[in-house]
Amino acid sequence: MWAKGLAVGTFCCSSYNFSGEMVNVSCLKNLDSSLYAMPNLEQINELINHYGPTVFFHPNEVYLPSSVSWFFKNGATLYRNGKTLGEPIDIEGSNLPSGGVNDGEYWIDLPDDDWNSYVKHGDMDSAELYVHVKPALGGTFTDIALWVFCPFNGPATIKIGLLNFALNKIGQHVSDWEHFTLRISNFTGELWGIYFSQHSGGEWVSVCDLEFIKDNKAIVYSSKSGHASFPHPGNYLQGSEKLGIGVRNDAARSNFSVDSSIKYQIVAAEYLADVVTEPCWLQFMREWGPTITYNSISDLDKIISFLPINLRFSVETIFDKLPMELYGEEGPTGPKEKNNWEGDERW
Repeated sequence: MWAKGLAVGTFCCSSYNFSGEMVNVSCLKNLDSSLYAMPNLEQINELINHYGPTVFFHPNEVYLPSSVSWFFKNGATLYRNGKTLGEPIDIEGSNLPSGGVNDGEYWIDLPDDDWNSYVKHGDMDSAELYVHVKPALGGTFTDIALWVFCPFNGPATIKIGLLNFALNKIGQHVSDWEHFTLRISNFTGELWGIYFSQHSGGEWVSVCDLEFIKDNKAIVYSSKSGHASFPHPGNYLQGSEKLGIGVRNDAARSNFSVDSSIKYQIVAAEYLADVVTEPCWLQFMREWGPTITYNSISDLDKIISFLPINLRFSVETIFDKLPMELYGEEGPTGPKEKNNWEGDERW
């Protein structure tokens, strides 16, 4: 059920005993480690085929998704700290160091040749969604997280009132991992909602507020350049909607789309470890892009200098609250290093 905006897999009933006292009887989360209510592999495939959304990219998107294997096959390179030459990555990622922590010792980069620009723009034909299945709310629900990979995250566009400033560098980085999550009841098999990941946050949207393309299949809109997920088309501001100041996230339908109900690969389901083998690249816990520092603060200062004096303080205050990743290039870590990989999807 949905209660006060939250999905809950437990409930509480109240009654009066013979003494006239109110007694609460709670149905707690399922703590049985056997997780009998969780779907098997065949059922997971049926759920994805039945509910898998279509992801639409913006009509002006130039940094499109690809499969991870396409990225590796077309020149993605593994670098190690202290070495100037990189190493080609096997198509399965079998030569990537696995495990450990994000210690800055290794990172992935685009090919350092004429293929660089080509790989940045991705490959729609190879694109697929990478699926992680896990119990939610004590096994009363199943979370099916679908991860989208793009070889490049484009630069940001700043909106200040009616003015828009397309930036050259700020916000861009090699590789981008974004996701959305389907939450499905283990009692009824019904889709209860979808979590739309949006940069460092996100939102849960109930079924009645989703947009559907066909039958039970919802639509996910991927924002231009940054690939954040949204339930409806429009312009979403990362900053202050009230003042109309922030980073633009434009979402719209186009001919660029991926149907996750047929183009997907199940890469992880810990409770089905005997039948689901995690790919080698999923064990790479370092960054999927290099760290590059540049003086982007001065670029923002230039924008502020063009504004009327009475606007400058408000704009500076909002800019100061934007994520630090806007001020340099730093590749993201892979899905398994994200803070929502384990446990219930974040709220």
